[in-house]
Amino acid sequence: MSKTTAAVRADQLSQRDTWISIGIIGMLFFIFGFVSWVNAILIPYFKIAFTLSNFDSYLVAFAFYISYLVMSVPSSYLLKAVGFKKGMMVGFFAMAVGAFIFVPAAMSRTYEIFLLGLFTLGTGLAVLQTAANPYVTVLGPKENAAQRISVMGIFNKGAGILAPILFAAVILRVGDNELFQQLDTMTPEAKDAALDELIRRVILPYSVVGTVLFGLGIFVRFSPLPEIDTEHETAEVAEANSGKTSIFQFPHLILGAVAIFLHVGTQVIAIDTVIPYANSFGIGLMEAKVFPSYTLAFTILGYLIGISLIPKVISQVNVL
Repeated sequence: MSKTTAAVRADQLSQRDTWISIGIIGMLFFIFGFVSWVNAILIPYFKIAFTLSNFDSYLVAFAFYISYLVMSVPSSYLLKAVGFKKGMMVGFFAMAVGAFIFVPAAMSRTYEIFLLGLFTLGTGLAVLQTAANPYVTVLGPKENAAQRISVMGIFNKGAGILAPILFAAVILRVGDNELFQQLDTMTPEAKDAALDELIRRVILPYSVVGTVLFGLGIFVRFSPLPEIDTEHETAEVAEANSGKTSIFQFPHLILGAVAIFLHVGTQVIAIDTVIPYANSFGIGLMEAKVFPSYTLAFTILGYLIGISLIPKVISQVNVL
């Protein structure tokens, strides 16, 4: 394989531009977290608004994350064809489209259209994450890569702490507990009217989100981020990879993929199920809406440990 490693012109950046670039990538990870972890509120919210079963409500998470499986490999071809910065712009535009799909979905109160919007959001996010993660490695010394990953994790989880709280503040009202309790006793006409009003509360926040995502796509396209060169590799890398003809000859890559699969899976289960779990104890949505934020706050502790210990106290390899 002649192009196994990305050689980047990041070494040509001044220290100031390097920090600016790291800040931009941090912003991207914040956006990733905000869009991803708001699902923790959408799952119970849609369950009420569409009177769904537990299984059907978790199609929110399925529609969002299945896009990663579908789009991860096509994302790499897109980035190779148009470059990383243009590719990230496309990713932001796709996410904006996904957010705007929420408008007709809410107007018609059609769950399937919401799922399409979530899939489209996830598609854009798959492109963005495919592009953003290599930057974490190349923007700075490789010995500190794990430390930078921890910093990006804090951006991601910090957004996740804010997202459920802010989203719940926008779409939930003080009297909603009473409304939720009365739904089963309403006439069909009154119930439909109440649920229509409930689901249409997402129109304004997702219209704002879509507009911001579109603007961020333009911003990233013309930002000072260095372009990643996937056409060339250093002599050291070329020598190390000579004779390798299959991706399975890179065990660190395979193990990393397994690690990320398990890491993301455990996070999604913990965060996206905590509100329904609380509901099983009789704790309503209005009280449980902050539980995902608490869960994410504890995950930040691990990242803080990584920043403080790696590589000064313990090496990246030993941590792994």
